[in-house]
Amino acid sequence: MDSPSPEVVVFAVNGERVELRRGGGGGAGDDPGESLLEFLRSRTRFTGPKLGCGEGGCGACVVLLSTYDAEADEVTHATVSSCLTLVHGLHHRAVTTTEGLGSSRSGLHAVHERFAGFHASQCGYCTPGMCMSLAGALVDAEGTGKKAGAAAARPPPPEGFSRLTAAEAERAVAGNLCRCTGYRPIADACKSFAADVDLEDLGLNCFWKKGDASVSKLPPYKEGSIATFPEFLKDEIRASLRIDRSTPSASAGSVSSWYQPRNVEEYYKLIGSSVLPEKSRTKVVVGNTSSGVYREAEVYDRYIDLRGIPELNSVSKDAKGVDIGAATSISRVIEILRGEGNIYTDVVFCKIADHMEKVASQFVRNMASLGGNLIMAQRDEFASDIATVLLGAGSSVCIQVSSERMNVTLEQFLDMPPCDYRTLLLSIHIPHCTPSGISSSSESVNKAGDESASSLLFETYRAAPRPHGNAVSYLNSAFLAKLSSDEISENYISQKLCLVFGAYGTQHAIRATNVENLLVGKPITTSLLLEACTVLKKTIVPVEGTRHAAYRSSLAVAFLFSFLYPLTKGTFKPVETAHLNGQIISNSNGNLNHGPDTHVNVSSKEINNVKSDLHSNDHILESCKQVVEITEYLPVGLPAKKVGAELQASGEAIYVDDIPSPKDCLHGAFVYSTKPLARVKSIELSPSVEQLKTVAIVTAKDIPKGGSNVGANTIFGPEPLFGDPVTQCAGEPLGIVVAETQKFANIAASRALVDYSMESLDPPILSIEEAVRRSSYLESFFLPQKIGDFSKGMAEADQKIYSAEVNLRSQYYFYMETQTALAIPEEDNCMVVYSSSQCPETAQETIAKCLGLPCHNIRVITRRVGGGFGGKAVRSLPVATACALSAFKLQRPVRIYLDRKTDMIMTGGRHPMKICYSVGFKSDGNITALHIELLVNAGMTNDVSPMIPHNFLEALKKYNWGAFSYDTRVCKTNISTRSAMRGPGEVQGSYVAEAIIEHVAAVLSTDVNVVRQRNLHTVESLALYHSECMEDASGYTLPSILNQLITSSNYQHHLEMIRSFNKSNRWKKRGLSVVPIVHKFLSNPTPGKVSILNDGSIAVEVGGIELGQGLWTKVKQMAAFGLGQLWSDRSQELLERVRIIQADTLSVIQGGWTTGSTTSESSCEAVRCACNILVDRLKPLKEQLQENQGAVSWDELISQAKMVSVDLSARALYVPGASGCYLTYGAAASEVEIDLLTGATTILRSDLIYDCGQSLNPAVDLGQVEGAFVQGIGYFMNEEYVTNSDGLVVSDGTWTYKIPTVDTIPKQFNVKLLSSGFQKKRVLSSKASGEPPLLLAASVHCATREAIRAAREEYHCSRPGSSPPFFDLQVPAIMPTVKELCGLDNVEKYLEGLCSK
Repeated sequence: MDSPSPEVVVFAVNGERVELRRGGGGGAGDDPGESLLEFLRSRTRFTGPKLGCGEGGCGACVVLLSTYDAEADEVTHATVSSCLTLVHGLHHRAVTTTEGLGSSRSGLHAVHERFAGFHASQCGYCTPGMCMSLAGALVDAEGTGKKAGAAAARPPPPEGFSRLTAAEAERAVAGNLCRCTGYRPIADACKSFAADVDLEDLGLNCFWKKGDASVSKLPPYKEGSIATFPEFLKDEIRASLRIDRSTPSASAGSVSSWYQPRNVEEYYKLIGSSVLPEKSRTKVVVGNTSSGVYREAEVYDRYIDLRGIPELNSVSKDAKGVDIGAATSISRVIEILRGEGNIYTDVVFCKIADHMEKVASQFVRNMASLGGNLIMAQRDEFASDIATVLLGAGSSVCIQVSSERMNVTLEQFLDMPPCDYRTLLLSIHIPHCTPSGISSSSESVNKAGDESASSLLFETYRAAPRPHGNAVSYLNSAFLAKLSSDEISENYISQKLCLVFGAYGTQHAIRATNVENLLVGKPITTSLLLEACTVLKKTIVPVEGTRHAAYRSSLAVAFLFSFLYPLTKGTFKPVETAHLNGQIISNSNGNLNHGPDTHVNVSSKEINNVKSDLHSNDHILESCKQVVEITEYLPVGLPAKKVGAELQASGEAIYVDDIPSPKDCLHGAFVYSTKPLARVKSIELSPSVEQLKTVAIVTAKDIPKGGSNVGANTIFGPEPLFGDPVTQCAGEPLGIVVAETQKFANIAASRALVDYSMESLDPPILSIEEAVRRSSYLESFFLPQKIGDFSKGMAEADQKIYSAEVNLRSQYYFYMETQTALAIPEEDNCMVVYSSSQCPETAQETIAKCLGLPCHNIRVITRRVGGGFGGKAVRSLPVATACALSAFKLQRPVRIYLDRKTDMIMTGGRHPMKICYSVGFKSDGNITALHIELLVNAGMTNDVSPMIPHNFLEALKKYNWGAFSYDTRVCKTNISTRSAMRGPGEVQGSYVAEAIIEHVAAVLSTDVNVVRQRNLHTVESLALYHSECMEDASGYTLPSILNQLITSSNYQHHLEMIRSFNKSNRWKKRGLSVVPIVHKFLSNPTPGKVSILNDGSIAVEVGGIELGQGLWTKVKQMAAFGLGQLWSDRSQELLERVRIIQADTLSVIQGGWTTGSTTSESSCEAVRCACNILVDRLKPLKEQLQENQGAVSWDELISQAKMVSVDLSARALYVPGASGCYLTYGAAASEVEIDLLTGATTILRSDLIYDCGQSLNPAVDLGQVEGAFVQGIGYFMNEEYVTNSDGLVVSDGTWTYKIPTVDTIPKQFNVKLLSSGFQKKRVLSSKASGEPPLLLAASVHCATREAIRAAREEYHCSRPGSSPPFFDLQVPAIMPTVKELCGLDNVEKYLEGLCSK
């Protein structure tokens, strides 16, 4: 066959041939900047890969990329982030998406089936990417191409397993984000493929019951079942080899959009030729991962791909070291260094490789080039780990500037003026480091001591929010020392020293030469080390404006201390080098490689037998337990698989953005305000975006006559769609840019020119304090009654605390699917809107008001939502409304899919609060009175903020406070509107209750759990505080839960072990805390409709929306139960006959809102009521048929019912009334370990018991409990919500906002669902589970406080003016916060103490 011309890109997607045209400057052909993800989602039917962030930071878009080497006849595979991969760079590659593994029609792959069977998918939006990350790890373990030798070294796996180890399986998804599951079931699904796993350790699943695990019960897995390279593509590649050798490069021919020079000379000819016009926008690429770091608002005409230059891909090795081409991927560099490390027994190489594994994630490392990382560090001040460790190892680089080629040290390269396209980084030389061959990148290193008896020490360090990468360091460092020992004094003397620090808020990594000069040639003593630390702290100074600057400086001291302190006299403890490769880089975020009391000695006598695969044997998680019980209402109560889980895994589940674009569809993007309070004089498109095919800007002026500027509506009133004529906050929508593609719309919107005026406007209100000063308030509603007489309660108290303060920040939803809608105009001024919404009916009403149309003209459809957590309720309404308005104006379909940055800026999140409390208590810890002053920051509009004080106070009432009073204010400010987020108000209220208890215990110097126990409710006090929803005494399960928890977690034993640990460990401390909750639920009216079709299949519609919480699954089980009541022996299996239909506002009305955790049970009860109606209609006919013919089957009954015209459709509206209010209970015990040098926190164990009533589906409820708890960990420990001085969110993506990952959840994660007794007022005695477990994550924060307390007691670093035992631990308790409370100068204080002795 003929080979395609160089202007055609040929590749395969899931085995199917794809051909793209590389257009020239005139615009003919395809967009050269199109990403693989854009291509897949807009031009193929494969929508499994999802857009989660566009930064390579979430893993939702991961695919498998396969490359065929025709000369070696080898295929290699690598996972890549398709949002960063340019589709025009895929010539002769094969792409496999999750659909390419299998499907429900052709047969699911074992990966899909195990994800579904281990309940590892909830909303499902992240699941295709998770599946592909695992698939990539499986292929990698099999060994293909260059990796075949490594795989051959592994024994063939037993049947049904893979060559993957359990530790590798966990790490396979370490770079993928999930906001729903809590990761534990995902890890279990992955580990089920590992031959070294104990299957009984895996959690609840659909394959076996506990004690009956067997690989034969799992969906079978066979090696070679993933990613077969298409034979047709192999043929084309072989044929092209002959042609390519005689065909000139595209650079020498006609004008193109994509150039791939074949050598360095061609590159320089190209950039100097007229082929690239002066005004052309040209980008030089290798992996293109920089576009994930620096989100581009630029459209490039032409790309120069350097991957075709052999010199940039070459690897050469000799006794001096290794030279690696700059275009080599980071993953390949890791393999090279590990291989070389083994051959030359070079531990330094292995350590560098280990550190590199903490850079980004596997699917980014597979694309990102070594040279690209260094260029970003040199040119863009990128906070690179790689630049730091290579500089520490004495590396050098080969660069070419025009015709001049030169070799310079990496240090010199970083100090050069920023490189442009005329400078080409060719290769990187990493020297072998041995005691006799240590090289330095600086001529200023001094020498001392005896060369013959020297040892070489090399360590790298990093402190980052996540242990296993996918997070930029607060600071990183690499230290190389050549040491000799003084036999007389027994001191170590450094002959040569290289101390490198980076990523701390500096232009690039630097050497601390002043500290090196201080140390070299001198005995390493405690006093010298103290002097060095003092000098270092003055050297490592972040630039002004760097967050946590003092913390970063303290990290530098901590790392230097860890490196050198073991060398001070009498403390050096060599560690066997067999452990080197497993322990070099920390296994947790910022937990040091070794404690400062141990060290690695890399002397020439002790570096044999270094094994390069030891790094992969450290498990992220330990065994976890789940305990559930099954109820009697079968199939209700079975841990049934989530409806649609297989479809989510295989990419077949359709979300709003997966719906194929209708003909002539346009795309919209918001222009939002960057000012907190200003008049908007005009909005215009920048002249620079003329080429972007923009169609229009839609603003408030385009709202039709009879409509209104309304973008959302609640019972507390409407809010505007656009800020017109005054914008009230940074992030408020001002208009919509509509363009031919989403990419063009996003770029045009980001460049829109907005003319503001602040004339005659008051200054904006940007804080709670300013709102109070200016009396800017909204009204509060539904406040609970106060209890007792506060003054009397205070009078009875032995001790009092007055006006203590707690400040709580916001939290972003971080649903994996951002806000999205598709609006399609229809005849007669009608509109169909597909919206990812928790309240489609409210969307219908809001759109109708905006357009001035009756509601029956607007049809809103929601099938499923890719995560909500409250953020897809009110905050989804402006997106759907703006989308509909644009479609209405242009009379063309319009779709909007918010990019992650815009979503984070516009959507708001959890309510910030300021709480002041005054409390009186007895000497035994019994609290007699509490007064709360609550200030809630609502942002610029009402939303549901007037309800937040009610929720806060209800959660606070989990303890018996004696007399209880409060004052509340909801503050109106000029920040983006805050809305309901999972446990709105309740999370903060429950946490503040714990803060008060801990404060009281600290004042009394009493065990905090004694104070907790003393103030737990009795049945009588509970009835007083929660009179409206109190059940009988047997329903109050909290005392029993706490007793079980303390017994099952061996609380007292763990407490003693922690005390012992803390006494014997200077730089690590542990803490343990038990936190209870009492949570009040209010159910809402919900409709349900059940229709039995002609063939006996059953269609069910409900008002509730499937968000990932398993609503459809529970409803399906309830429908089968409800209709199955016709047979007392339950002989008819109806579960598989039931299908749940998407929500449609013109089909089921009064759908309400899917919020507050109770919509699943309310929908179930509505369906049960509808089923009861049908049962009543069918029962007489069934009895009649039984009399005539005996046993009657379902099919026979429905066939006869149709014949005699029985109405086979029934609708019911469940109105809960008094029974819709009830209490649920739970408790969690968490144990943490903190690193006093870095502030890193590791959650060692969490034990949860949650009262789920009689669970409607234990698997679903277990997933809700785990997922909520981990989301709570994010709020309390990880997620730093940062805004600028105008209130505009600046933590606006995966680079700056860190939700939990699989390596930050509890290492032991044990959950028990308590099956409490029968309660006729609840839906089959069940209780909701979606939100309360999030409150239990406060146990992690409280345990961290206990660990910090232990550290402060030892180091006496209480803040001046505060009572020594009590201190305020901020939420979230991120690493800088923890380190600050432990003492930013704790190293210096410790050394001073030693020196003074």
